[in-house]
Amino acid sequence: MSHAFDSREFRNALGMFPTGVAVVTTRAGNGAFVGLTINSFSSLSLEPPLVLWSLNSRSPSAAVFERATHFAVNILCQDQVEISRCFASQVPNKFAGIEVDAGLGDVPLIRNCSAHVECRAHAQHAGGDHLLFIGHVERFAYDRSKRPLVYHGGRYCLSGDYL
Repeated sequence: MSHAFDSREFRNALGMFPTGVAVVTTRAGNGAFVGLTINSFSSLSLEPPLVLWSLNSRSPSAAVFERATHFAVNILCQDQVEISRCFASQVPNKFAGIEVDAGLGDVPLIRNCSAHVECRAHAQHAGGDHLLFIGHVERFAYDRSKRPLVYHGGRYCLSGDYL
């Protein structure tokens, strides 16, 4: 039995899996900060320490990340919804008014996040209409007192009490 594949319904089904929200950042060759909101972040390996995330291959930022030697995954906390929205938008200067520190490879680290994962670019792979970026984790930090920002069913959710 053959059915037409409904991409919107597939996306709705995937939205039933709650994910954390992060902003991945790097520096362009001209020194400009580049960043975008992702929820496609995952650990890949502990030995060696590897993480991965994906980006639509048609994204205006794709070429910058393909050439980047380093990137950082800034795991957002609950009070950073507006940062998530900003980096998910087409605003020309997403870093305006955002406090950052310099990370490895001089990539921007967004202040007050739940965690930072700083990576050296390790590998890239095509995956359908996306690019998969694998990073070798060189440094990380986290703050257990900050609850993570969660996305589920097409909207932000506050993470509740833990069982």
